[in-house]
Amino acid sequence: MSCVKEPALNLEKAITKIKEAAAKGAQIVCLQELFTSLYFCDVEDYDNFKLAEAIPGPSTDALQKVAAELGVVIIASLFEKRTQGLYHNTTAVIDADGSYLGKYRKMHIPDDPAYYEKFYFTPGDLGYKVFKTKFATLGVLICWDQWYPEAARITSLMGAEILFYPTAIGWATSQDEATNTEQYNAWQTIQRSHSVANGVPVVSVNRVGFEQDGLMKFWGGSFVTNAFGSLLYKASHEDEEVAVVDIDKKSSDSYRTHWPFLRDRRIDSYQPITKRFIDED
Repeated sequence: MSCVKEPALNLEKAITKIKEAAAKGAQIVCLQELFTSLYFCDVEDYDNFKLAEAIPGPSTDALQKVAAELGVVIIASLFEKRTQGLYHNTTAVIDADGSYLGKYRKMHIPDDPAYYEKFYFTPGDLGYKVFKTKFATLGVLICWDQWYPEAARITSLMGAEILFYPTAIGWATSQDEATNTEQYNAWQTIQRSHSVANGVPVVSVNRVGFEQDGLMKFWGGSFVTNAFGSLLYKASHEDEEVAVVDIDKKSSDSYRTHWPFLRDRRIDSYQPITKRFIDED
């Protein structure tokens, strides 16, 4: 969905769309990254810290009521105020009975032009997480995490049956179409590769609309894969959409059996992955 400046209006819109998804048969609803606000990390502005809230807190309280009313799981990405001067980019998971299951704090924090997240967010310290909900065991990672195969692998090894990526990523409106296409394709491809390598479906949810005084177009393109990276659904780059996609959790066993990447992992050889860089000497 697209967002406006007023958090209350974004929360109201999200709840409306959750109800729409539930009416279409949704069991698990994933909202985009930082859905209660505009993407404020385009600038380093101390006033933006006022957008943060406790988790659990006001937004999760409202969503817990909706989840219990509709019988759906809700994955909600929020700006967390942990204590005075300490903030995280965090996703809360609410079960279908309205219970708060816990949170995941974004591990990889970018710092690029118009994405100044290191100014706002402390890197996550809860490690990678899975959440056992009524309908599936979910793994949740957030936006910049999606570029790291290590994060997807670890979360899958912890038992995630589906990987969810709440996201906020877009194109500078000054870019040419070839650059836009290359960037989107890379973004989708890396996440589909996590699905293939780990034998799990992937759900990636992005925002749409122009922000930053029209300088940034969030590229939408939300998508769902099966457990072998095949696209089951892809959203447009412009329109707000509510989509319900059937996911077959049992298919992971078949793909993992026929493509036994987990069986053939050489875990005895992977110690170098913990180094920043491997020098020849």
